[in-house]
Amino acid sequence: MPGNSRPAGGPGLEQVRRIVTEIPGPRSRELLARQRGLVPAGVGATLPVFVEAAGGGVIVDADGNSFIDFGSGIAVTTVGNSATAVAERAAAQLRRFTHTCFLVNPYASYLDVCQRLNELAPVPGEKRTLLVNSGAEAVENAVKIARAATGRPAVVVFDHAFHGRTLLTMTLTAKNRPYKHGFGPFAPEVHRAPMAYPYRWPTGPEHCAEEAAAALADLLDRQVGADNVAAVLVEPIQGEGGFIVPAPGFLTQVAEICRARGILLIADEVQTGIARTGRMFACEHEGIRPDLVTTAKGLAGGLPLGAVTGRAELMDAAPVGGLGGTFSGNPVACEAALGVFDEIETHDLLERAQAIGDVMHQRLAELARVHPAMGDVRGRGAMIAIELVQPHGDRVPAPELAAGIARRCHAEGLLVLTAGSYGNVLRFLPPLSISDTLLDEGLTLLGEAIAKETASAG
Repeated sequence: MPGNSRPAGGPGLEQVRRIVTEIPGPRSRELLARQRGLVPAGVGATLPVFVEAAGGGVIVDADGNSFIDFGSGIAVTTVGNSATAVAERAAAQLRRFTHTCFLVNPYASYLDVCQRLNELAPVPGEKRTLLVNSGAEAVENAVKIARAATGRPAVVVFDHAFHGRTLLTMTLTAKNRPYKHGFGPFAPEVHRAPMAYPYRWPTGPEHCAEEAAAALADLLDRQVGADNVAAVLVEPIQGEGGFIVPAPGFLTQVAEICRARGILLIADEVQTGIARTGRMFACEHEGIRPDLVTTAKGLAGGLPLGAVTGRAELMDAAPVGGLGGTFSGNPVACEAALGVFDEIETHDLLERAQAIGDVMHQRLAELARVHPAMGDVRGRGAMIAIELVQPHGDRVPAPELAAGIARRCHAEGLLVLTAGSYGNVLRFLPPLSISDTLLDEGLTLLGEAIAKETASAG
């Protein structure tokens, strides 16, 4: 598998799975008790063990347990935790200066990141990039820019979408619990269209793209009024929604529908972007060229940085002072992002992501042939998921089964994440620095967990 010989990176951790205590262990339980008195109850954790070190393909907790990492901080540490180029560049910048505020005194590293994104993003024509602090902030600014450039108020999003937790991005997000419940009223002028979800499309996957595109066009023309719509916002692969890969051809039709009506297309690549899917941007798999694209998560290898990259005439539409923020494009985060680009190029991580995905697809497809509860295996590159259903054939979601499998994985030293509008999806986001050995072991553990949990569920 290409890229397997690369150094582990991080703090030189031994690349092994090792469970020496119950999970969570005594030290983590002490810290959890402390957390309850300091942190709001609304801040949860998938695997409540406190981390002391991470790198390569492992996470080591305060009790000395070493977990195989199939989460990457939700697609953040794509190039590996504390990857060498990221850590070295960020450390050097910390010694020079930590902050000036780009709006007060600019610095060249901000420009360097913008230049790289302008070169790489699949946006047509001359481009500009704005740096911000997070994915939600990137999406909010993309909507602001679209409204300023078009003079139109409305935004259209899709079922199963996740775009963030701020007021606007929470409104854009589809799932009520835990993201929206109790937090309304929400922002106005947000409208929702069906997503081309092949596994769950009522008339079957062969009709999915065409019928979902027709529903979008009808929403724009009949319900909202296309002249009122600034932008259609779409994840090329839906993340929290369950790693839904839209039916082939759907994104192309969405782009054509937008173009015919003078509506801007915004691609939310916060989770899919920066090498995760085997391309720098997931849009590239279908040749989509959005007007605006948002990135964050994997952009700076764990430091807070987000970006909006778009057509120059759109990006320049906002008035002077209308964009930016105190910490936006922090110099340490910018240097970390430049380290991410170095890691991707030096270690051929686009090829590595595809190779990881090929292995995972093959192994998971083999498991699905044995376990009817694995209703669907989907994803691209190192962004793969399985959807769990009741095994009697009518695709009833099985969230309890997904949660049970995740618990078994965690107890055995494999970090996996759940997702999906129905809570029945297991998603896998291994760092691209993971070794073949750990990847194989993690998939073996996953298979054992699926077998045991499905057997116990009857």
